[in-house]
Amino acid sequence: MSRLHIKFWPALAAAVALAGCAHFESRPMAPEKTAAQLDARRLDDAGLRRFLEQNYSHDLKSWPIEIWDLTTLAYAAFYFQPNLEVARAQWRVAQAGEKTAGGRPNPTLSVTPGYNTTTLTPSPWFPSVNFDLPLETAGKRGKRIAAAQALASSARWNLVTAAWQARSNVRAALLDLAIARQRAALLEKQLATQEQIVKRLRQRFDAGAIARPELTLAQIACNKTQIDDADAAAKSVEARSRLAEAIGLSVASLAGVEVTYDFSRIAPADLTSAEARRVALQSRSDILGALADYAASEADLRLEIAKQYPDVHVNPGYQYDMGDNKWSVGISLDLPLLNQNQGPIAEAGARRKLAAAKFTALQAKVISEIDRAVAGYEAAQKQMQSGSTLLAAQQQQQQAAEAQLKAGAADPLEALNAQLEWFSASLVQMENAAQGQRALGALEDAIQRPAEAITAAELKLSQTPAGPKTGSR
Repeated sequence: MSRLHIKFWPALAAAVALAGCAHFESRPMAPEKTAAQLDARRLDDAGLRRFLEQNYSHDLKSWPIEIWDLTTLAYAAFYFQPNLEVARAQWRVAQAGEKTAGGRPNPTLSVTPGYNTTTLTPSPWFPSVNFDLPLETAGKRGKRIAAAQALASSARWNLVTAAWQARSNVRAALLDLAIARQRAALLEKQLATQEQIVKRLRQRFDAGAIARPELTLAQIACNKTQIDDADAAAKSVEARSRLAEAIGLSVASLAGVEVTYDFSRIAPADLTSAEARRVALQSRSDILGALADYAASEADLRLEIAKQYPDVHVNPGYQYDMGDNKWSVGISLDLPLLNQNQGPIAEAGARRKLAAAKFTALQAKVISEIDRAVAGYEAAQKQMQSGSTLLAAQQQQQQAAEAQLKAGAADPLEALNAQLEWFSASLVQMENAAQGQRALGALEDAIQRPAEAITAAELKLSQTPAGPKTGSR
C-alpha cells in the first residue's frame, strides 16, 4: 500500500464521522418577551380555533365561542396550560432516550506512526493502523431499548395524568365561579327582602307596636347578609382568577368572556358500578404509568444481569513495515474474575422491588379514592333529594302566604318572612347542588372518566407530543 493510501483512509474516516455531527443552535430565553407572550393569550386565539376544529367532537357554531362551558374550557386548558407543555417536553425527552438506547457503540481507529533510526532503507517509517470493533453480547442493546421504551410509556401516561389534572382544575374553578355568582344573586334578593322587613319593623317600632330587640335582630340579620354578599363577590373574583390559572391564561384575558356550568350533570349508573371500579384499577393513567415504571425497572435488571457477560472487541490491524504490508486480527474481552457486576445487579433488583411497592401503594390509594368518591357522591345525591323536599315545602308556604296577602287575610310582614325563608332554603339547596357537583368531580377523578362520554380526541394529547408554540402567539 502506498503512503498516500495510508494517509487517505484516516482522513476519509474523519470526514464521514464529522458529516453526521449535530451543530449547536443558541436559543436564549428572554423573560420579558415570554411574559408578554403569556399575557397576550386569549380565548379567541387562531391556534386554539384550529385545535378545537381538529379535536373537538362538536362543530363550532360560531367563533369566538359565545358561552364557554366545561368541555370547551377544558380543551382550552389542553392547548394553553404550561404544565401540559412540561409533560409533553418530558415525553419528548423519554422518546429521545429510546434513540439513545438503540445506538450502537462506535468502532475505534488508532494510528501509530513509527520511525526506525537504525535502518533507513527502503524506508525508516513503519506506521500502523488499528481498529477496535466492539460487539455487544447477551442482547444488551435490546434490553436497553426495552427499558427506554418502558420509560417513554411512563412519560406518556404522565402526560395523560397531567391532562386529567388540568381538566379537574378547570372544573373546580368553574364550579366555584358559578356557585359564587348564584350565591351572590340569591343573597341580593334576600337582602332586598330583609331591607323591606327592617323597614316595616322600624315603622312598627316607631309606632310602639314592637320592642327594640325584634328590630335589632332583623337589622343584624340584614347586616350579616350584606357581609355574605360581599364575601360571595370576593369569592367570584378569586374563582375567576383560579379559572384563568387553570386554563393557562391571565385574568384580564377572561374579561367579557361568558362562562357557564351545567348543574344538571349527573353520573351515569355504570360510573358507580363495581365494574367501573375494577376497570379504573387497571386503566387509570397513573396506574398504567406505575406499571410502565415497573417494566422499566425489570428491563434494567435484565440489562445489569446481561452485563455479567463481557463484550467482545475485534481488533483488526495493519502495519506498513519498511515496504512490507502486515495484517493482524485480534480479539479482546474483559475477564469477569474480580467483578461480576453484582453491585449494579443488586441495585437494579432493589429498584424493581421499590417499583412494585410503589405500584401496590398506588393501587391501595386508588381503591380508597374510588370508595370514598362513590360514597360521597351517593351521600350528596341523598342530601340533594332532602333539600329538594324542603325547598318545595318552603315554596308552597311562600305561595300560600302570598295568596293570603292578596286575599287580605295575612300581614305583609308574614309574606316577607315566608319569602325570606324560601331564599334561605334556596341557598341551602344551592350548597347541596354544589356539593353534589364536587362529589361528581371527585368521582370522575377517581374513575378517570368524565360523566359525559369521553372522546378519543380529548385524549389526543397522549398521542401527539407537539403542542402550541409559545413564540407563534
